Amino acid sequence: MKKNTAKKSATKKPNILLILVDDLRFDEFGAGGHPYMKTPHIDRIAHEGVKFDRAFHTTSICSPNRASILTGQYASRHGIIDNVARDMASHRLPNYHLELQRLGYETAHIGKWHMGNDGKPRPGYDFWVAYDGHGSLYDPKLNENGKYVQHKGYVTDIMNTMAVDWIKGQSRRKGKNADKPWSLWFAHKAVHPDAEQAADGSFKMDGYRPAKRHEHLYKGCVFPKKPNMQKPTEFLKHKPVWAEAVELRKTEASKIMHDAIHSGKQEEIRLRAAMMAAVDEGVGMLFKTLEETGELDNTVILFLGDNGYFFGEHGLGPERRFPYEEGIRAPLIVRWPKSIKPGSEVRDLVILQDIAPTLLEIAGGKPGAHIQGRSLLPLIRGKRAGWRKSFLVEYWAENAYPWLVGMSFRAIRTGRYKYIHWVNRARNGELDELYDLEKDPFELINVAKKPAYADVRKKMTKDLRSLAADALGL
Repeated sequence: MKKNTAKKSATKKPNILLILVDDLRFDEFGAGGHPYMKTPHIDRIAHEGVKFDRAFHTTSICSPNRASILTGQYASRHGIIDNVARDMASHRLPNYHLELQRLGYETAHIGKWHMGNDGKPRPGYDFWVAYDGHGSLYDPKLNENGKYVQHKGYVTDIMNTMAVDWIKGQSRRKGKNADKPWSLWFAHKAVHPDAEQAADGSFKMDGYRPAKRHEHLYKGCVFPKKPNMQKPTEFLKHKPVWAEAVELRKTEASKIMHDAIHSGKQEEIRLRAAMMAAVDEGVGMLFKTLEETGELDNTVILFLGDNGYFFGEHGLGPERRFPYEEGIRAPLIVRWPKSIKPGSEVRDLVILQDIAPTLLEIAGGKPGAHIQGRSLLPLIRGKRAGWRKSFLVEYWAENAYPWLVGMSFRAIRTGRYKYIHWVNRARNGELDELYDLEKDPFELINVAKKPAYADVRKKMTKDLRSLAADALGL
């Protein structure tokens, strides 16, 4: 029976399983370099596939970056520029699943949506499970194909079971749709803490909560301190735009928010790692299911995060919005034995907008002109000629964080340099930042005003303007 199933699967288009973890740093899994976290099933994706060592988010907060993954567009193009409730806009996104449906795929969304705060079904999906806003780590209320259903238990476990059951259901199909390929967008709530927003805009934070069986996992473990894990007063000399923000963070409203969800403390880093244990168990369940149904090697498996996160680097935490490496680097690993050599690594500059065109090409389609990302298949096949040399990072200030008011920026990242232009705070760019990442990987020394880097800054400024115009479609 398994032989027949495997033979059939080899003749159809590949299935697509995308596993997205909320707020996951680039180094927050075993194969990504975490010092003590054990993620054997997630690591299997990397060991049997490819790890993109320099993958990046271009708007490093949840809603904009999720929309960028789904559309292949920059936030300035798709319009989801912050985490404010943009429910109607998220119903109109040019989601790549719409095209997958036209290419003959059965599609499903299971887990966190968070592009708009309602969990109601969006276009592009034949099967839908989501929840409003951030949802709840325990006893979640889920929207299942348009109907809200109350559940009991830990949300990661519930989501894992639902994903497995849906994949098993695809293998049990009969008739003309028996060999129809499928695509599952599987989005975890982990490792985001529980958060409830009141009508007045204030937050009630319940913090990081692992599954009860993992509460004491990694007890006593320490995440090592890095050179850029500094107090604010230590980096203001090289990041002058932060002086005002540091003062604003001392206000009562900002202090309450900051203290409630502060990340960077060892216990919070440990709890995030413990939350990942249930995620990894789910990946193991998915591997087992795909093996049992004969679909494992005919399924493209992607594992990634939706934005970066700071553990105190540059005095930031909890934060992910800023263009320093911890905020914009993304975990991205892909397994697809048909085209990917086990244990491969890609060092070229990749942005998460590249995922949509990649999956469309794998599915036999052609990315539309509206897509700004590029298919990763040439890189996977070792063809690097003509690949991008730089990319844009963009952010618009939000009302949710009082101390961030006015801190909008655009930045450009190349293989060696990063230039940050503070849009609302810089007169003639005197507060801007330039880092030589080859000499200063921790972004400690701002060389924007050093004469030796004058030509670099001039070119970066010109290229940044060009990238920003392209992102807008100008």
